[in-house]
Amino acid sequence: MYIYDTSKKEKRRFTPLKEGEVSLYVCGPTVYDDAHLGHAKSALTFDLLNRVLQANGYKVRYARNITDIDDKIIKKSLETKEPISNITAFYTKRFHADMAQLGVLPPSIEPKATENLDAMFALISKLLQNGCAYKTASGDIYFDTAKDPKYLSLSQRKQEEEQKQQRIEKNEAKKNSADFALWKAVDDLAFESPFGKGRPGWHLECSAMIHKHLAYRDEAFEIDIHGGGADLLFPHHENEAAQTRCAEHKELAAYWMHNGFVRVNGEKMSKSLGNSFFLKDALKLYDGEVLRFYLLSTHYRSDFNFSTQDLENAKKRLDKLYRLKKRLFGLPEQDALQTPFKTQLLKALSDDLNVSKALSLIDEFITQTNETLDTPGKHKQLKKEASANLAYIADILGFGVQNPYSYFQRGIDEATKEEIEQLIQQRNEAKKSKNFEEADALRDKILAHGVSIMDTPQGTFWEKA
Repeated sequence: MYIYDTSKKEKRRFTPLKEGEVSLYVCGPTVYDDAHLGHAKSALTFDLLNRVLQANGYKVRYARNITDIDDKIIKKSLETKEPISNITAFYTKRFHADMAQLGVLPPSIEPKATENLDAMFALISKLLQNGCAYKTASGDIYFDTAKDPKYLSLSQRKQEEEQKQQRIEKNEAKKNSADFALWKAVDDLAFESPFGKGRPGWHLECSAMIHKHLAYRDEAFEIDIHGGGADLLFPHHENEAAQTRCAEHKELAAYWMHNGFVRVNGEKMSKSLGNSFFLKDALKLYDGEVLRFYLLSTHYRSDFNFSTQDLENAKKRLDKLYRLKKRLFGLPEQDALQTPFKTQLLKALSDDLNVSKALSLIDEFITQTNETLDTPGKHKQLKKEASANLAYIADILGFGVQNPYSYFQRGIDEATKEEIEQLIQQRNEAKKSKNFEEADALRDKILAHGVSIMDTPQGTFWEKA
């Protein structure tokens, strides 16, 4: 398996720190608002990585944190007069619901900042004791970047660029312009600590939680892979790496992975630009699996430009997979059956998640299977292999996980769905009683809803016409 390592700026063969195991940490959301497309892109990228690692036989310990201590959360609490715990619980629940609709598998663990203050206190204490952090007269604690000779080695920024940036945010209390807060001494909405009342700096939590929940104690790196969006490379991940180097005397991660930016109409998505597309809005218009397919359809390192036209095209591409699945509906599951297609698909995705190659293989598989099924014959072996391939696509990519008939019901409201199901049940009873005239009348009522129905050995199914 090969992974593009941001720290080395090259694709590297993946070798885990411990044979058969992978420790993976990904920066999760700050829960003060609904998830946007940037959150979705990152979550899907590392969901795919998790699935591909498992398909390669690795036991994956995957942690994705929840940041529930942040100035943005406090600001929202003051604006809404709502307790911080209510805000974070509400948006954490909403985030989980959105991820479920996208088919994102839950991580092995999901540590929250508020539940890991002990680990943060321990990290700050280490850095104070070894002289890599200092306390100001106001009680704030800063990391001394001058004490880390490798500072900026991850992002590979130049020191003069960093100094120019930091002059904009000059703080006379800091020894160096690049120094960053480990602890902010405040009285309001604060936590008790060995250093006085205050709140932890944002960069602190991930290093502390990695060390507490995932880190190997006997390896040269804390974990195998650290991931997140490209916007986190600097300063967030740079500062995480520096903290861990100076506190634990080892590197934080053996591999660093970053997914590209999401752009809307060619502009980088951000709230300041007013183009931060909430995921909940997209999910009102499109099935979560369609969004999953679309957001994963370009390579994770590339910037992703969101457009409704491209989303519609992605849906049509996914429709083809479901039409083949419908054609094979009712066949016994063939998950254990090995096929050349499975081998090729895993090989493509094991090459730094080469989804373009993977989707090309899937398109070719669908076309060739349909062409063969259109020829005379029962094609029993082909159907078995095709069924096995579809199951594998669902497992490793999360595409094609629904009942194919249910998938094509998108756009029909729940009340109408319920009415259609009742009419189908009445029609089945009429047919069973050999009242074919009533059965035909009920069929016409069903079709009047703009759907088509299919009678199969597994029952009667319907879809949007």
